[in-house]
Amino acid sequence: MSAISVQNIKRSYGGAEALKGVSFQVEKGEIFGIIGPDGAGKTTLFRILTTLLLADSGVAIVDGSDLVEDYKAIRKKVGYMPGRFSLYQDLSVEENLQVFASVFNTTIEENYHLIKDIYQQIEPFKTRRAGALSGGMKQKLALSCALIHKPVVLFLDEPTTGVDPVSRKELWAMLKKLKNEGITILVSTPYMDEASLCDRIALIQDGAFLKIDTPENIVKAYDENLWAIKSTAMSELLKDLRTHPEVKTSFAFGDTIHITVGNTDPDKLKVFLEEKGHKNIGIRQIKAGIEDCFMQLSQAS
Repeated sequence: MSAISVQNIKRSYGGAEALKGVSFQVEKGEIFGIIGPDGAGKTTLFRILTTLLLADSGVAIVDGSDLVEDYKAIRKKVGYMPGRFSLYQDLSVEENLQVFASVFNTTIEENYHLIKDIYQQIEPFKTRRAGALSGGMKQKLALSCALIHKPVVLFLDEPTTGVDPVSRKELWAMLKKLKNEGITILVSTPYMDEASLCDRIALIQDGAFLKIDTPENIVKAYDENLWAIKSTAMSELLKDLRTHPEVKTSFAFGDTIHITVGNTDPDKLKVFLEEKGHKNIGIRQIKAGIEDCFMQLSQAS
């Protein structure tokens, strides 16, 4: 039996469709990522699966419990860390943890081994009010509170948004350890580079899944000729590339522009750009990443 089974979940806000009939399964002990931009429907999906929001239609089973009929059972055995910090700002670090432990009729000591690695980093500040913590420390506290009752399934909604790179790395290392404890993890993120840290991912846009597979398989399925290009005038470069008849797609990626091309070669493209007035042109063929795959799939949908 899967840890999570979702069939055709839909949800609208007024006339806007937040979820357009998503279906997927998460296996026990799996780290499953929902990858997509802000506004794609990730938070709505998480709120539905944690019984905080009712779907308009569809069926979902979490650890054998029906989302509607057994919502009380689900609340006892899942952990949820929302994207926005929602702990008690006026309580101390330790007091927040004690509150969550008491809600689930457990103690900090009983499941301390689950949170030890991450809680030890904020334990020196256990008397500090939660509202006075830094962004990274708030995330560590929120994760500790979500884990204190040893949930069967852990839902993390954009846990690394606004967090420094070191804290991001530490959190993902923690998730790997939790997986080894047998906890199933459903995590959402707008960061495409975090996709490779998941066992499987679902790419989501505008409330619909574009593809579900392992990160490796999604990258392997990319079938376009992909180049990275730069020049001294990047804004004009993007505009000019989009006028070339053999350039299929053109998107800015950091300090380069990624393009997919048809029947042309780098030398001919370089001549074309030089005629447009570009200088210090760099062109190289590259392998696709998850973000390139996302852009390809979103264009096709």
